Amino acid sequence: MKIHRDLWGLFPDVLIVAEPDLVQKHEAYKAAKSGDGMAAAALVSEFLDEAAIDRVRQLTGNVPLTLVSAHAEEEMGRNAIPQAAAAWLARQMGLAVDDGIVQINIVNHTKASGFARLARPALFDGQVTAGTTYLMVDDFIGQGGTLANLRGFLMSHGGHVIGAVALTGKPHSAKLQLSNERLFALREKHERLEPWWQNRFGYGFDRLTESEARYLAETPDAQRIRDRITEAEQG
Repeated sequence: MKIHRDLWGLFPDVLIVAEPDLVQKHEAYKAAKSGDGMAAAALVSEFLDEAAIDRVRQLTGNVPLTLVSAHAEEEMGRNAIPQAAAAWLARQMGLAVDDGIVQINIVNHTKASGFARLARPALFDGQVTAGTTYLMVDDFIGQGGTLANLRGFLMSHGGHVIGAVALTGKPHSAKLQLSNERLFALREKHERLEPWWQNRFGYGFDRLTESEARYLAETPDAQRIRDRITEAEQG
């Protein structure tokens, strides 16, 4: 399964709006995650308050941009939160939303292991408007692979991606840009794995997110990575 990803450059940290417990324990969360649009609207309107919107403005500045959400099918149904978040931000900030760019496969990343997330990458399709500046919106960020793949899809079709906003996620997940230190450590530990990875997924270690690279670097040996990826693909 080949994926297009770009080098990170100076990509900013993802703006994470609220702590996971606050969002996931909200009374509207489960219904919103299962596709209830009204529940999703209620959820995002509570967390994307004026303070959060000010943080988004600080991230984006006055650049004209279009919002694009990483919406997809989940085990419980079609997750309504990313689209609702993008729509809410658009109304509050006077921005456009591109609903035509969609995730085209079911990956079931919710509560999945790190290897399952790596083995079942999100794929996207839709009409990208070349020259447009995009801000990505998602409900949750874990390893960051979904946003990395969405960014790669947009950029491969002439779009520019200014940053990303997630309703929730762990603080360490905010950093997508891979550090030179992490890349060096991963290559030093699993040097012989990179050609296999390139052939398997279509990109090298330098296109991983910081969290993905850390996960691989903390795995004891390359054979375990290959085995776990293969098992997760078959599962």
